[in-house]
Amino acid sequence: MLDKLEFLIALARERHFRRAAERCGVSQPTLSAGIKQLEETLGAPLVNRGARYIGLTHEGERVLEWARRLTGDARTMRQEVQVLKRGVSGVLRLAAIPTALPVAARLCNAFTHRHPEVRVTVLSSSSKAILTMLEDFEIDAGVTYLDNEPLPNATTLPLYRERYRLVTARDNPLGARETVAWSELASLPLCLFTRDMQNRRIVDEILAAHAGPPAVAVETNSSLAMAEMVGSGRWSSIMPPVLIDALPFPATTVAVPIVSPEVTHSVGLAVMERDPLTPLVRALIGAARDLAAQLD
Repeated sequence: MLDKLEFLIALARERHFRRAAERCGVSQPTLSAGIKQLEETLGAPLVNRGARYIGLTHEGERVLEWARRLTGDARTMRQEVQVLKRGVSGVLRLAAIPTALPVAARLCNAFTHRHPEVRVTVLSSSSKAILTMLEDFEIDAGVTYLDNEPLPNATTLPLYRERYRLVTARDNPLGARETVAWSELASLPLCLFTRDMQNRRIVDEILAAHAGPPAVAVETNSSLAMAEMVGSGRWSSIMPPVLIDALPFPATTVAVPIVSPEVTHSVGLAVMERDPLTPLVRALIGAARDLAAQLD
């Protein structure tokens, strides 16, 4: 039954039978037959079928909620048994928004120092992708924004407040300032994250309110590419200090605090609401609490 529930979860995620089958590591006929058997067992159609995947039925949406819960409970049970046998071990799957990757690395370092038998996978993802992966149990936890866009059915632990700096060439007129206002940034040629990133949506919203539409010359989803672009002196950027400090900016660049107004957003750990939590997640929350006290 569990494997068929995982088929349904994959189909809802991929919205395509072939891609769902590839995600599950089975053939498309095997996945289709498994979902058909699930429908026969439950006595209700779960998938609206046509020439291609259309969507889940009303019953399918309800079964999807149960599928996520039951498969998550099964993973928790397996982890609990392994902890009893070997202590905290296994693979922790973590995703983080790009601006929080340095903090995610610190969290992983602290966590693995306490639990050396655990291997960690860290992904760089948008906040929306993190939420989807949490709901589908593809990751155990995410480091993401907590207060700007909704995180339904998630338990959260704040780690730090994200603030914003203008990163620009030292010889830029604004580079000699102690602070700058948002209203002064509209005319700068900017290199910013792509629009699928919540950081970009935050920056766009603030600039629209205080300076008008930004003059975005370059977009990238890579922090390293952004550092290279800004380091060339041709472009400026708006970035949080935790990311600036971790990137290889040349000495010819400076980071100037942006005020008027000073805007902050909460960034922290997000896990799906569960009772009980998996042993790995419980251990991660403990490490996150200690890290939050250091970052405060």
